[in-house]
Amino acid sequence: MPVLLFVYGTLKEGFPNHGLNQGQRVAGTFRTRERFPLYVVRLPHEDRAPWLVHRPGEGHQVTGEVYEVDAAALPAMDAFEEVGKPTGYLRVEIELDAGPGHTAPLRAQAYMKAADQLPACLEHEGPFPTYTLALAAGYYLDHPATTGLAAPSP
Repeated sequence: MPVLLFVYGTLKEGFPNHGLNQGQRVAGTFRTRERFPLYVVRLPHEDRAPWLVHRPGEGHQVTGEVYEVDAAALPAMDAFEEVGKPTGYLRVEIELDAGPGHTAPLRAQAYMKAADQLPACLEHEGPFPTYTLALAAGYYLDHPATTGLAAPSP
C-alpha cells in the first residue's frame, strides 16, 4: 500500500535530491495544519540542509509537496534520511491543508528531526515557512549514500 509523503526540502521538485524521490507527485501545494519550525542548518558534513523540527505549535505552517510512494521505494528514501539512526530523521504522520476546494485535511508522513538534535548544528537559520531555492543555494551533503548528488562546498 502506498504512503503519502510530505516533502518540504531537498526532495521537492527542482531541488538537489529530487532524484532520490521515487514517489508520484500529488497535484497541488500543501501546508502543514500545525505550525512547525523549519530551519536551514549547517553541520560538519552538510550545509544549507532543511530540518523540519518536531516541535508542534512552534514556527510556521510549512509548505511543500506530497508524493505517493510505494512500499518498495520507501526503504531507500528512509535510508537516505537515516530513519532509525540516532542522528537521523523520524517519519511522523501529520495533517495537511490541501488548499482551496479541499475541506478535509490530508494525512501524510513527513521526515522530521527530533528537537534534541538542534544543538548539534554548527549554525541554524529560521524558522521559515518554505524552503526556497534561495535558501538551498550552497547546499551540499558529504555522505556515502549521496555521492554525486550535490557538489561539496568550496
